[in-house]
Amino acid sequence: MVGAGMGAMAAAARLAVAGHRVTVYERSTTYGGAVDRFERDGFVFDTGPGLLHLPAVYRDLFVKTGKESLERSVGLDQVDPASRHLFADGTDVRLPNASRAGAVAALDAALGAGAGERWADFLGRARDAWDRSRRPLLEEPLGSDPRALGRDPYPAVRQRRLLRGARQAATVAEIGAWELRDPRLAALLDGCALSYGLDPAHAPASAAVLPYLEQTFGSWYVRGGMRELARAVYERCLARKVEFVFGAEVTRIVEKGGAAAGVELADGTLVAADAVVAGVAAGRLVARDLDSVGDGSAKDSGAVRERRGGTVPGRFTVLLALRGGRDGDAVHRTVVHAPDGAAEAAAVFGGRPAERPTVTVLRPDDAATRPDNGHEAVTLTATVAPHGPVDWSDTALRARYAEVLMAAAEAALPGLPERLLWHEVRTPADTAARTGAEGGAVPAPALAGAAGALLHPANTTLLPGLYRAGGWAHPGGGLAHAGMSGSLVAGLIVEGAEFRGSR
Repeated sequence: MVGAGMGAMAAAARLAVAGHRVTVYERSTTYGGAVDRFERDGFVFDTGPGLLHLPAVYRDLFVKTGKESLERSVGLDQVDPASRHLFADGTDVRLPNASRAGAVAALDAALGAGAGERWADFLGRARDAWDRSRRPLLEEPLGSDPRALGRDPYPAVRQRRLLRGARQAATVAEIGAWELRDPRLAALLDGCALSYGLDPAHAPASAAVLPYLEQTFGSWYVRGGMRELARAVYERCLARKVEFVFGAEVTRIVEKGGAAAGVELADGTLVAADAVVAGVAAGRLVARDLDSVGDGSAKDSGAVRERRGGTVPGRFTVLLALRGGRDGDAVHRTVVHAPDGAAEAAAVFGGRPAERPTVTVLRPDDAATRPDNGHEAVTLTATVAPHGPVDWSDTALRARYAEVLMAAAEAALPGLPERLLWHEVRTPADTAARTGAEGGAVPAPALAGAAGALLHPANTTLLPGLYRAGGWAHPGGGLAHAGMSGSLVAGLIVEGAEFRGSR
C-alpha cells in the first residue's frame, strides 16, 4: 500500500480482514493524508475537511472490519443548523440539517415566498440524478469505457428562450439562472459547487447531487475534530494487523513479468508484493500508461482529469485563536458568499487570487478544540487557485490573503480583530508539501455528464496487480468518496474480475 490516506487505510483494513498481509508505506511521519490537525496553546484545528457527509460509508467500514461500530469509535454529532448563509445584500438564512420542509420554510422567510419551493423542486430533480447515477458512479468499479457515464442524469426543466427555442440547463450556473431564478439561490448552488473545486460555469448539471447529498443525509461533526476519524480508521487497521512504515517514500512501482511486483523506496530498498495499491497519484511511479480511454488511446492523468480551463483548485485556510467564548447562538458552519461569484470563479480557474472570495467559517462547539470556555478555535477556508499559477509560498501574499479572509469573516464574527490572539495560515503550497498533491490541488468528487471529463482514473490499471484508491482515483475526492474507493479496491483484489460493486 502506497500512502496512508483515508482511501488507502479503508482498503487496508478490509484486505486485512479478508486474510491479506498488508503493509502501508507513507512518505510523511503520520497517517490520514489531508485529514490532519494543528495544535497550539490548547487550541486544536482541522487542517483538512471539517465535516463528514454520508457517514454510512464509514459505518459500513467499521461493521465489516470489527466488532466496534463507528459510533463506539468516535463521537459523531449532527450539525444543526447545517449551515448559515450570509449574502452581499444582507440576507441571512439558516438551513436546518436534513429537513426539506425546514429548508423550504427558512428560504421563504429569508428570500421571499416561493424561493423555498423552487429550491425544493430543484432538490427533487437532484434526487432523480442521484438515483440514476449513484450505483454506477459510486458503488461499482469504473467500466472500461467511461463514456458510459458521459450523459448528464440531471432532468433539467425545458426553458422557452425567445428566439432560441426550448433549452435546458446544462451547467450549474444555468440551473441557477434558469431554474432557481434568484441570485441568492443561485449563490447557494454555485457556492456548493465551488467548495468542491468545481467551476459553476462549466460543471455539469449533475453537480446538483452535491447539495442534495448534504441536505438529505446531513452534515456530521466528529468530536475532537475530523482527525479523530482518521485516528479511528488507523487504529482499526492496527487491530487487523496492518503494518505501517512511516518516513518511507515510494519512488517506483516494481514490475516483473508484465505485472506489479512490489515497490522501491527512496533509500533503494525493494519490497516484493503480490499486489500494490496506490493511495497517491500513480502515474509518477511507473514508466508506462495506466489507462485506456474510450477512443482506444492510452492515458494516465496521474491526478484528477483536468477541469475545463485546466485548473484543479486548492484550499486557503486561516486558523484563528480567539479570546472570548463562543456565542450561544453561533452556527457551526457559516458561508459568507462573495459579492460576485462569477468573478470569483473566473479568478480561481484562471489561476489568480479572487479579490472577494466566498469564505466558510467553522465554529465547532467542542471543548476539545479550545483551552477553556473563555476562548474559541475558528477555521476560515476559501477555494483558491493551486500553487504554481499562484505562488502561495510568497510570505507577503499569504499574509495579505489571510487578511482578506478575516475581513470577510467579520460578517459572521463581529469584533474579530479585537478577539484575535494569533492566527496560522495553510495554503496549497503547504498542502503540496504535506501530501505530495501537485499544486496542493484537492480532488473533487466524480460526476456523471460532461462526456466523462469529470470522472477519475479507474481503481484498476493496465498494469496487472496495480490498483488505485483515495481521492485521486474513482470515485474521487472527499471523505465519503475516499472510503468508497477503499471498498472498491478491496473488492477487486479479493473477488477479482467477478466483483460487481459494493453491497
